[in-house]
Amino acid sequence: MDSLCGSGELGSKFWDTNLSVYTDNPDLTSCFQNSLLAWVPCIYLWAALPCYLLYLKYHRRGYIVLSHLSRLKTALAILLWCISWADLFYSFHGLVHGLAPAPVFFISPLVVGITMLLATLLIQYERLRGVQSSGVLIVFWFLCVVCAIIPFRSKILSAIAEGKISDPFRFTTFYIYFALVLSAFIVSCFNEKPPFFSPKNDNSNPCPEARAGFLSRLSFEWFTKLIILGYRRPLVAQDLWSLNEEDCSHMVVQQLLQEWKKQQKRAAGPKAAAALEKKVSGEDEVLLGHRPRSSEPSFLWALLATFKSGFLISMGFKLIEDLLSYVNPQLLSILIQFISNPSAPAWWGFLLAVLMFVTSTVQTLILHQYYHCIFVYALRVRTAIIGVIYRKALVITNSVKHQSTVGEMVNLMSVDAQRFMDMAPYINMIWSTPLNIILTIYFLWQILGPSALAGVALMVLLIPINGMVAVKMRSYQVQQMKFKDSRIKLMNEILGGIKVLKLYAWEPTFLELVRGIRQGELRLLRKGTYLQAISTFTWICTPFLVSLLTLGVFVCVDKNNVLDAEKAFVSVSLFNVLKAPLNLLSQLISGLTQTSVSLKRIQHFLNQDELDSQCVERKTISPGYAITIQNGTFTWAQDLPPTLHSLDIQILKGTLVAVVGPVGCGKSSLVSALLGEMEKLEGKVSMKGSVAYVPQQAWIQNCTLQENVLFGRTMDPKRYQQALETCALLADMEVLPGGDQTEIGEKGINLSGGQRQRVSLARAVYSDADVFLLDDPLSAVDSHVAKHIFDHVIGPEGVLAGKTRVLVTHNISFLPQTDFIIVLADGQVSEMGPYSALLQHDGSFANFLRNYALYECQEHPEDSRIALPQADEEELLIDDTLSNHTHLTDSEPITYEVQRQFMRELSTMSSEGEGQSRAAPRRHLSQSEKAAQVTEAKKTGVLVQEETAQTGKVKLGVFWDYAKAVGLWTALAICILYTGQSAAAIGANMWLSAWTNEATVEGRQNNTTLRLGIYATLGMLQGLLVMLAAFTMAMGGVHAASLLHETLLYNKMRSPQSFFDTTPSGRILNRFSKDINVIDEILAPSILQMLNTVFNSLSTLVVIIITTPLFLVVVLPLALLYIFAQRLYVATSRQLKRLESVSRSPIYSHFSETVTGTSVIRAYGRSHDFQVLSDTKVDHNQRSTYPYIASNRSEASPSAPPPGVSTGSLRSWPPCPPKQKN
Repeated sequence: MDSLCGSGELGSKFWDTNLSVYTDNPDLTSCFQNSLLAWVPCIYLWAALPCYLLYLKYHRRGYIVLSHLSRLKTALAILLWCISWADLFYSFHGLVHGLAPAPVFFISPLVVGITMLLATLLIQYERLRGVQSSGVLIVFWFLCVVCAIIPFRSKILSAIAEGKISDPFRFTTFYIYFALVLSAFIVSCFNEKPPFFSPKNDNSNPCPEARAGFLSRLSFEWFTKLIILGYRRPLVAQDLWSLNEEDCSHMVVQQLLQEWKKQQKRAAGPKAAAALEKKVSGEDEVLLGHRPRSSEPSFLWALLATFKSGFLISMGFKLIEDLLSYVNPQLLSILIQFISNPSAPAWWGFLLAVLMFVTSTVQTLILHQYYHCIFVYALRVRTAIIGVIYRKALVITNSVKHQSTVGEMVNLMSVDAQRFMDMAPYINMIWSTPLNIILTIYFLWQILGPSALAGVALMVLLIPINGMVAVKMRSYQVQQMKFKDSRIKLMNEILGGIKVLKLYAWEPTFLELVRGIRQGELRLLRKGTYLQAISTFTWICTPFLVSLLTLGVFVCVDKNNVLDAEKAFVSVSLFNVLKAPLNLLSQLISGLTQTSVSLKRIQHFLNQDELDSQCVERKTISPGYAITIQNGTFTWAQDLPPTLHSLDIQILKGTLVAVVGPVGCGKSSLVSALLGEMEKLEGKVSMKGSVAYVPQQAWIQNCTLQENVLFGRTMDPKRYQQALETCALLADMEVLPGGDQTEIGEKGINLSGGQRQRVSLARAVYSDADVFLLDDPLSAVDSHVAKHIFDHVIGPEGVLAGKTRVLVTHNISFLPQTDFIIVLADGQVSEMGPYSALLQHDGSFANFLRNYALYECQEHPEDSRIALPQADEEELLIDDTLSNHTHLTDSEPITYEVQRQFMRELSTMSSEGEGQSRAAPRRHLSQSEKAAQVTEAKKTGVLVQEETAQTGKVKLGVFWDYAKAVGLWTALAICILYTGQSAAAIGANMWLSAWTNEATVEGRQNNTTLRLGIYATLGMLQGLLVMLAAFTMAMGGVHAASLLHETLLYNKMRSPQSFFDTTPSGRILNRFSKDINVIDEILAPSILQMLNTVFNSLSTLVVIIITTPLFLVVVLPLALLYIFAQRLYVATSRQLKRLESVSRSPIYSHFSETVTGTSVIRAYGRSHDFQVLSDTKVDHNQRSTYPYIASNRSEASPSAPPPGVSTGSLRSWPPCPPKQKN
């Protein structure tokens, strides 16, 4: 390098130690300043260029108009390019005139000039790509300013010392250069205007992060406005920002679905190849067993492929943060040498202090960028998983529904998806911990030599122990999730039939059932927490044991090895760097165990069979027909015998077709087959046009009556009024408090059975479909209402006249008005034809009519004509009830009288009869009264109250209640144990300090064995106390989980029926699934982590204050600053967490509602609309989760400089500063 700077009078050395280090007035040589110092910003920009261009290629946001700011940035860069070329031409001018400038005066202006030209082009390219604030260029201009500060000082001092300016031209151009780069840096900190042709943002409250500049994102300043607002008043949902486009559900779910489909295609490859091979005969199959299954698609690879960019970025942040954590121990080593050297220049200490401060500050900023990045991508992972599970639930077969209940699927969305998010902070520990171990051992080898291998041997020995613990924890986790699924499944069934439970006073019985499952779950939870405590003890003790073993071997192998301050405290600081990842390793093992179980559960669910969307042909059909089935054979599951077989049916367009037959003959199954709900074994099904479906059990949404009828379609007042009138709903609207704006409870809880059926029928009428599949819609209504509906809706004179109608019915009085009748028996078509033809044939249909007519005559012999509909309705109720109690029909013959008696008993117990609403006296309202009623519809018609979030501080009673649940003596014992652990830690640090200050005799230290023994005792005492605290917290946490769940369960079972009528089941399930899971698995470890942090910080402060009382001057202002920051930030963070919890319940309520109505949703072709609705609810939850993530990072970022001075640097600062030796 010296050759670059020339020789002679104008030349200089590249590096001069006497000028730069061993002096009271340090400076750098002019060669160093003109070469390496000038090249540093250039090297950075060229190194960052490839990655940055790749980023800009895939992130185009439109282009920004050429503004005054952009012109100024460009002008400054061009001027800097001109200054560089002026220096270059001046060097050539000197060469021409025989001055022979050094090569560096040609190379540096050329390099800087080309780089400034690159910066100019980059400014314009960023403008064309829509970049409002360039982090790459801000860092570049900042480096230019920092690297120019030293020449700025040197040139002034040189001119003062010499009394003249040796090179006026370069002196002038440098200061012009400095003014320009300083101006460029300041200007680059300002944001450009939003780009043109960028995606239109229709949100009234967009997230400010999208338009925040580089420095604002780095410091999280963009979040300040919400913090101030949350401090002034409690936040509400309207205050929250809308999501960024890349975080919305419709984006991330589609990305994951695409990758999952790719995985499915790859896994289907071997299966498709196997299908081409020769089939194995039946005998061979028996001999060989089942054929080998093809590999299942990997959901893990789909996740990694979808979110790889985010995880790669987070890995980059984590790598930089890990490397920076080893800078301070090296600076500490130099600092101790400086303290031990009285002749060292004073500026060394100031420089080292500044470097330690800058290192800690940069490390803190990068750490919080890492956490923000990883948590945001974890939120996207959770969102994508919820969306994929929801979409899968819409297409699973009925056999899968019997295996995966609603409770299990809710667990997949609430618990399993959340575990991926909880695992996010630890995922990079998989590679970060080995890297930290390798670096620590390397630096220890530099200090202690081969003694460092003793620590390595200990860590290697601990690997199989923790491996066994992880395997055992995983087995417990699998069993625990099975119990959790069973408990949530049972709770879902209890909530679905809570009215029956209360009528029969069965609450104690079901309480015991839930308690039994919960006890099994708690038993496994207790075992898991004990293993977690052992793992925590192991990894907390590991850093100390490694340091003890390493230092012990060092002082024991050779008596001449002296444990001085530098060796001891630098080693301890390196062990402290290793302490954090090793402490988190137990949580990593636990998190990986839980997440792997959740991954297998989700993957198993996503690999379940789906309904064949091509099962029913929608495009081609024989001319003149609306529905055809050719040799159709259908089953509900592949492992069950066919329910329907050998069906050949043709239905003409515009006809009314009745499907009749005895109970269990397959009438409802035929409708399901037409909808594609059953698995087709053979044959062909064709259906032309749109479909409307009225199921036998009406599916009602938790929304207004009007929304139930419209079912997502636009409002047509005339058609809407016609649907209400023909379905006999106008009279009901007069009774309902809010008319058609009355909110219908979950599963239509505030409607009678007949009203629910008529709402379901009105939904079909309003849809104006081509084909209507009506599965016994008249069964739940009275006879006169059934006649009204048939005459005005279904029959030849009804509003559906001219449409294709398939009516499953037992009501024989309407059969003469049908065009065609299909008679089913034992899953086959026994007869088909018009009513008159079937009567003349005198087959199974005639026997069917005679049997029903006999029953009706026995019930009402005086008026069989009027009695037919009523008797038919009663017969249907009996048949429906007995079809759900197959053990009765299978075990004994039931006579007609027994059936009637059973029906009358059920009628006595039922509280949902149509007669109640009909018998109530009605007062016809005037027009003014109706108007007033509509005005107050929202007040009186709302049934389900919105869940509201608490405001203000968390009451002390909440903490007190949890402490009582844990046990007051248990909580006190935990605090005492941690106090003892902190005292032992202080003692160990003080003892180590005294050991290092012990005088040496002939180069050796006395009492080495005593010193080492007491240090080991204090360290082991720390580990023992921590383990006891962990075991105590485990016992208390399990006791609290048991008590709180028992209290919640008891209170809910004792709640009145009105509570369940007005509270969505998803909200209650959310308490029993997600919230209980937090109490079971998250709350106790979080408390332990909090106590560990608090007591470690206190012990560190106590040690420093004891050894350096002057530190109190710094601590008191910092304490006031932290208290103010906590009050400012916690108010916002706490309220965001409450809003997140409140917005979570609607996701599960909507999901539970969707799963029960999938057949209706698919029949009406509204699957996509419901997916959008689910995504909207998830996004609403994300709107509070995303700022909550940012609030945690923002809370730490503004306070980064103070920790950089104090606690941040203390990680590598000696526990007790060594005394300077004379």
